[in-house]
Amino acid sequence: MHVLSCDVTITDTSPASAVRAPATGAPAEQTWTPRLWGVLAVLCAVLFLDGLDVSMVGVALPSIGSELGLSTTSLQWIVNGYVLGYGGLLLLGGRTADLLGRRRVFLIALAVFAVASLVGGLVNDGTLLIVTRFVKGLAAAFTAPTALSILTTSFHEGPARNRALSVFSVFGASGYSSGLILGGLLTSFGWRWTFLTPVPLAVIALVAGFALIPRDKPAADGGHDLVGAITLTGGMLLAVYTVVSAPDRGWLDPVTLGSVALAAALLIGFVVTENKVRHPLIRLGILRIGSIVRANLSIVALFGSYLSFQFMMTLYLQDVLHWSPLKMAMALLPAGLVVAFGSPFVGRLINRYGTARLIISSMLSLSLGYVWFLATAGDTPHYTFTVLPTMLLLGGGFAFGFSSIMAQATDGIEDAEQGLASGLVQTSGQVGAALVLAVVTALVAGGAHSGGGDFGEFHPGVNLVSGVAVVGLVLNVIPLLRRSRPAHA
Repeated sequence: MHVLSCDVTITDTSPASAVRAPATGAPAEQTWTPRLWGVLAVLCAVLFLDGLDVSMVGVALPSIGSELGLSTTSLQWIVNGYVLGYGGLLLLGGRTADLLGRRRVFLIALAVFAVASLVGGLVNDGTLLIVTRFVKGLAAAFTAPTALSILTTSFHEGPARNRALSVFSVFGASGYSSGLILGGLLTSFGWRWTFLTPVPLAVIALVAGFALIPRDKPAADGGHDLVGAITLTGGMLLAVYTVVSAPDRGWLDPVTLGSVALAAALLIGFVVTENKVRHPLIRLGILRIGSIVRANLSIVALFGSYLSFQFMMTLYLQDVLHWSPLKMAMALLPAGLVVAFGSPFVGRLINRYGTARLIISSMLSLSLGYVWFLATAGDTPHYTFTVLPTMLLLGGGFAFGFSSIMAQATDGIEDAEQGLASGLVQTSGQVGAALVLAVVTALVAGGAHSGGGDFGEFHPGVNLVSGVAVVGLVLNVIPLLRRSRPAHA
């Protein structure tokens, strides 16, 4: 799920991290003026809007497919178009804000988001709808890192910034949970309302941001890595397209083989570019750090399995079991509530138990949730016995995992590369989720063609997301076991 992506790394709340007054040594206090509260409200509103939009559109997928005649393969592009647009340009978005000015980039991207939402609610063509989702993903790739940058520069390091970050992070999860309910209600009147509703909210945030966010000066020097951004985004889009289209066309079809070769060439070109360009999107040397690599693979397991399972559940409950959009949304809501109410307490658990153990707990909870659903669903899953326990386990896994993975991804990194490490793990989550969803979609489409019927066509997809979660669990357990052997000996 871009899913819940608050994209926030909570800073250390210990006294040592606070800004201290030179004379007394006490933490410096920042006066929260009405304007400062207004800036925080605008930033929170945009993050809330992002979570709201993602979950509302997810609920509406079956209705969109029915009205526009879109297959399961086409519907996944409504999700993946947004995810790939967001993940492909996320690192470039943060850099652009530094070079051109945070306020300017934030407001322009928010305006693009509003326009794309309006167009998406009015079009009658599936391809145009997917294009608007991709454009919204591109806009989010600029609003998300820029909003966080505005927050960290508006609030002083220490108690003020930590308090603002806590409020900011809660709004992402709250937006996602609210979107499930609102999406169920709006889809009952028509799926277009899930696209049109964010428009006035975005316009209000745009006007308020124009009035409240202070002007800032662009960076004096630096540069863009446009070639890196284009090769990364193009390579990932083509890779996802190849995986989704290959089952119908054939893996040995010339078009499929050509797509594989071109996607590989673009991704190799990205690696070559990052090693040569003066201002790379990603300094590849950071991937020599084992904890960073594990964090990036863990976020792929977390986002990839969760997003894909939600996609399948949305189609299964509405298209196969004929649940109403509102009933389906309420069925998925417990996971969002666990994340919204549980995330604020994860920071204390990280301080007490460390990130490694919490990430293992996250992957274990996800794995148990998927396996429980496979073991108990049958042809008609019982809500209390199957769906509810599954969503509670998945919500707990996401709540434990997201903040812990983000903390591990930036732990021990120099201040100058904190933004790189944070942006890298967020990009891995979005791009990895897109690839897992592409494979899941191919499996589900194959199950439908084979005439599995009922839950049968989704069974291979749930098997895959279960395997992804288990791999994430194993990747994190092995290093912990290795570290414990010398102590035991």
